[in-house]
Amino acid sequence: MKMRTILLTTTLCLFVLGGIAYGANVQKIGIIDLQKIIEVSSVGKRSSVEMKGQGKKMEGILKEKGAEIEGLQKTLEQKGTVMSKAAREKKEQDLRDKITDLKSLQRRYQDVLRELNLNLSRQITKDVFEIVEKIGKREGYTLILDRRVGGIVYAPTAIDITDKVIKEYNAMDAKRDKKEGAKKKQ
Repeated sequence: MKMRTILLTTTLCLFVLGGIAYGANVQKIGIIDLQKIIEVSSVGKRSSVEMKGQGKKMEGILKEKGAEIEGLQKTLEQKGTVMSKAAREKKEQDLRDKITDLKSLQRRYQDVLRELNLNLSRQITKDVFEIVEKIGKREGYTLILDRRVGGIVYAPTAIDITDKVIKEYNAMDAKRDKKEGAKKKQ
C-alpha cells in the first residue's frame, strides 16, 4: 500500500512538472553592440566625419594662434635686449595675453567638441533604441541587451541582432535623407 502511494505520488508529480515545463514560454533574447552600430552605420560614419572635420578646423585655428605666439616669443628673444623697458614689458604682456587667450580657446573648443559628440551620440542612441524596440516587438523578443553596457562576457552569435539593427538604421537614414532632399527642392 505504501509503495503504491509513493508510486502514484511520483507519477502525479512527473505529470504536473512535465506539464509545467512543456507549457513554459520560450524566452527570446537578443544582443546588440551599440558601439559597432555607431562605427558601421551610415549615420555613425557621417557623425564621425563631422566630428573630425570640426576638430581639424579648430586644430588649424589653434595652430595659427600657436605660431603667432611663437613669433612673438622669437621677436622678444631677439629684440628684447635692444628694446626699451616699456616696449619690452608691453610685448611680454601681449605674449601673456595671447597665451591666456589660446588656452581659453582650447578649453572652449574642447567643450564644443564634447557637446557635439554628446548630441550626436544621444541622437544615434535614441534612434537605435527605437529600432531595437520595433524589432523586439515585431519578432517577439523578451529581452534585448547591449553587449558592452550589460556586462555580457559571452553570447552566441545566433542571438546577436546588431547587423539587423544596422540594416534598418541605414534604411531609416536613407528615407530621412530622401525626405529632407525633397523638402529642399520645394
